[in-house]
Amino acid sequence: MATFKTRWLLSILLVHLSDCIAPAGLPAPPSRPECYIPCDEENCLVHIDCTWDPGQDPQIPTNYSLHWKPAFSTEEHVITGTGLSGRIHREDFSSHGQLRVWVQAKNQHGYTKSQELIVNTADIVKPPAPNVSYEEPFEIHVDSMCDELELSMGPCDVRHRAEADQVWLEDEGGFYARYTFDGLQPCTANEFQVRCRCGTSLMSNWSVIHKIQAPEQTPVGELDVWRDCGISPVSFDCVLIWKTLPTYQACGLILAYEVSLTNNNGAAVLVNLSTAEPTGQLVCNEMKCHFNSSLKDASSVSVSAYNTQGATVPSYLDMPVPGAEKNEQAFDLKMTEQNLSVSWDLPSQLSDNLKEYVVQYKRAGYPPGQAFDWIKVNKGQTTAFLKGQFEKHTPYQVSLFTVSNSSKVHHLSSVIGYSLQKSPSRVQSFEVLSIADTRVTLLWEPVPLLKQYGVILYYQIGVERQNVYNVSASSQHGNKTFELRHLSPGHEYEVWIRAVNAAGPGENVTTRFKTNHLEDFAYGPALSGIILVAIICVVVFVCLCLRDSKSCPLLPQRYFDKVPDPGNSRIFREMKHQINEPMAWICIPVSEPHPKISLLEVLETQPWARKSSLDKTADTAGLIRPVVDEGSSQMDCQDVTEECHRPDRKYGREAYSKMVDSDEERDRKEEEEDRGDCWSSSEEEECTQGYEKHFMPTALEILEVS
Repeated sequence: MATFKTRWLLSILLVHLSDCIAPAGLPAPPSRPECYIPCDEENCLVHIDCTWDPGQDPQIPTNYSLHWKPAFSTEEHVITGTGLSGRIHREDFSSHGQLRVWVQAKNQHGYTKSQELIVNTADIVKPPAPNVSYEEPFEIHVDSMCDELELSMGPCDVRHRAEADQVWLEDEGGFYARYTFDGLQPCTANEFQVRCRCGTSLMSNWSVIHKIQAPEQTPVGELDVWRDCGISPVSFDCVLIWKTLPTYQACGLILAYEVSLTNNNGAAVLVNLSTAEPTGQLVCNEMKCHFNSSLKDASSVSVSAYNTQGATVPSYLDMPVPGAEKNEQAFDLKMTEQNLSVSWDLPSQLSDNLKEYVVQYKRAGYPPGQAFDWIKVNKGQTTAFLKGQFEKHTPYQVSLFTVSNSSKVHHLSSVIGYSLQKSPSRVQSFEVLSIADTRVTLLWEPVPLLKQYGVILYYQIGVERQNVYNVSASSQHGNKTFELRHLSPGHEYEVWIRAVNAAGPGENVTTRFKTNHLEDFAYGPALSGIILVAIICVVVFVCLCLRDSKSCPLLPQRYFDKVPDPGNSRIFREMKHQINEPMAWICIPVSEPHPKISLLEVLETQPWARKSSLDKTADTAGLIRPVVDEGSSQMDCQDVTEECHRPDRKYGREAYSKMVDSDEERDRKEEEEDRGDCWSSSEEEECTQGYEKHFMPTALEILEVS
């Protein structure tokens, strides 16, 4: 059973709720109005302005009316409208008198009204916001404008907060004219506002926000340093970029930045960059600064910020090592026109050397330091959130990195993201690379990144509305090829290509080609190969035939005139034991550096002796002239059994026809010739060997020429 006290509290609660909550369908009761006589810097106006709050947001159209009447009168005035303010003109109220004011809300279901406000019109003067000036670094002077309004000076209120905070801290008790700030947070910029009253008037509005800086100290913390390598996160041609220190870390005005570069050869270079007198190497805005110089030869960098009291701790960063871009860990990307969120999975086991993750984005086509931002998160986090202005249909490369405790950077993955996509542009280059009878290779250049307007999913290739092929667009670097198979020989085709992204396909690009005829392509190479093999076989056979045989049965006899076996010559018989021929199948004759040449003796006879028979020669009494060089050996003709003279075609001699079929037969004949006497019964006959007799000029031929 409920006690008396409980029932009493419950009844009071219901009474108050009845004033705050309207029955179903009725508008919510508005707040009690606030009314005042406004004043400017010179005088006060004569009307009364009133404002109110509608309470809950009305779901049904509602009209508001301002009601007032003198405190001891039944005469009521009303102004009707839909706004949340109203004005009572001077003729509708009396000066220095009491006034009762309330607001009524009305809709189609009925009306409700606010609580009444009872005021004295002489006490609702509202002076303008005061002016504030500084007398010392932390002391302010307030001009409340009460003298100009011929009113007495009243107390003032002050409220303040740190620049990064949202909650105001208000001092109690008020002050007059001067105020000194105590206990300001170091290394912070503080904001404050002041309001005052004149005599018994209302409080003025708050003044504009003023800022006051705490005493300057040595900067604290470290700079957030990173590098902008464009849309290639593994590029080694980067620029150094860092975020400016917030006020609570700068602890004063930053005068300069000191950049230390360590080159690949170990040499260190120190660069001082002044913020007061920039030289072009330092480019800054409100949020970031970047060192406008290439870091191609740097292996590591460090940056410090300076003010009049000191410098921050240097921030170190290793530069990337040149190499191929790899995607080692995938991540999810969501992008709108204002926000970018990235999420990833943590590895099964975190490395003790891992310090943090870094997520960055870079707008494609922009120079270093522009349209670029990054955020660093703890190694235990799996999400990152960035704000920005992300243009529609514009590619942004988002990359994920890890940073070790030794400031070494490792690239994990990169993807292209869009806040909003549309159909891609047309393929710029599409042509036929090679043509066969049943297949064709096509070549095209991928759509440039700035004209893709979305992530390209694949390329579609269509052949005369019959077949459509989807070709992966996983790699956008370099030209791409695709082979069409199972085509008809000698047939003309029309083929088209287009790029496809999430928004749909792009414009078609068309080309035409005609496949080769089957016979032209199939039999041509085979026939050429057969002919080539046949020619090689014939050449090899002829070569072997000419080398190893005195006569070849497959060649005409005229190719063997005066081409006997050189082994018949005594000169080559003496050389046959000196020459080694391991490559007998090669048709290249082996020659001796200094072969022995027979000595030819020419016998000079009398002119009348020429008229004798051609079978006779001059006697040995004539003059003998050698016709070979010195050093040549003279042949002994006594071993020759052949007849001494034989006419050829020019001088009546027959063609030389002595052929030796084998080495055995040649050796047998040589032994028989050695046992005989080469001289005939007539000493006048000249004796010469058959080989030399046939191929070397006779004495008669030499004399005729001379």
